[in-house]
Amino acid sequence: MSTSTTPLRVALIGYGFAGKTFHAPLIRGVPGLALSTVVSRDAGKVYADLPDVEVVATPEVALADPTLDMVVIASPNDTHAPLARAALQAGKHVVVDKPFALDVTQARELAAVAEREGRVLSVFQNRRWDTDFLGVRQLIADGRLGDVTHFESHIDRFRPQVRERWREQPGAGSGLWYDLGPHLVDQALCLFGLPDRVWASLAVQRDGGSVTDWAHVVLEYGQRRVLLHASMLVAGGSPRFIVHGTRGSAVKMKIDPQEAQLLAGLRPGDAGWGEDSDALLLYDGNGNVEQVAAPRGDQSRYYAAFRDAVRGQGANPVTPKQAITVMAVIEAAMASAANGQAVELALSEEERAAWAAA
Repeated sequence: MSTSTTPLRVALIGYGFAGKTFHAPLIRGVPGLALSTVVSRDAGKVYADLPDVEVVATPEVALADPTLDMVVIASPNDTHAPLARAALQAGKHVVVDKPFALDVTQARELAAVAEREGRVLSVFQNRRWDTDFLGVRQLIADGRLGDVTHFESHIDRFRPQVRERWREQPGAGSGLWYDLGPHLVDQALCLFGLPDRVWASLAVQRDGGSVTDWAHVVLEYGQRRVLLHASMLVAGGSPRFIVHGTRGSAVKMKIDPQEAQLLAGLRPGDAGWGEDSDALLLYDGNGNVEQVAAPRGDQSRYYAAFRDAVRGQGANPVTPKQAITVMAVIEAAMASAANGQAVELALSEEERAAWAAA
């Protein structure tokens, strides 16, 4: 096992889109972390990118390795909870890609196992370190918008063809709300805490589609309304954020560039990493518009914070109780869409305290 001065040895379970695009490069960009093992049935694909790692075919082989300190789970959504449980019981610290689990019951079970085993368990909410979110959060914190009354968060794409991949095919944990909903919900809870009620509409809009590919969710906070929206049939013209308050409004048009940068081969620490040329537009209500530069983003800060938490040198960047509440909103939205009514969150006082500082 690692000491406080030697790198934490990391196993990555899954080398599909998330593992290859996000987890592997972000882990390798953080001092004090060493990606040493990848679990994949396609060793050639892994070695083409990471010739210096060990590739094993099954999670069981990785979990039995006593030299590994932490496990990152980037496999299909329905495997997250069982793999996380097995990794915790094997004595590993664990990062789970979103969604944390399939439902609140699974999420609570994982939190209990982590507490019993004395391991750090976290969910990969990398978009807390996006340029667009950081910019909007700063404007709100600085009071430049006054009291926020209306907040819109969109992650829209144009992918009219249904692809042959598990996220777009029937199965537990598939569909757009499970894919993008955890990001949208987590950012909203970071800003405003837990809502009073959740109302949602979910739909399948694409020809040949069989799982949710359109989601519109409203979080109610007294008079404030927070709208979370995701679609696969938006070719353009949809801002990432729209925020209205008692002192003004803000619009952020383009989404954070880090995913595109990672796909293009840019890595944390490279020139231009996390830089966003798309400024926020701040409207003061008197016809004046100010361009506010977007802060620099860096999703690798999630892994730096997790490293410090494992070493006892910092807080868990995304706690299990926060992950439980995100799953509660995800679940409430699906219930609302099914019954056509707003749904209140069934959470304990201890779970609600996860966002007390929001």
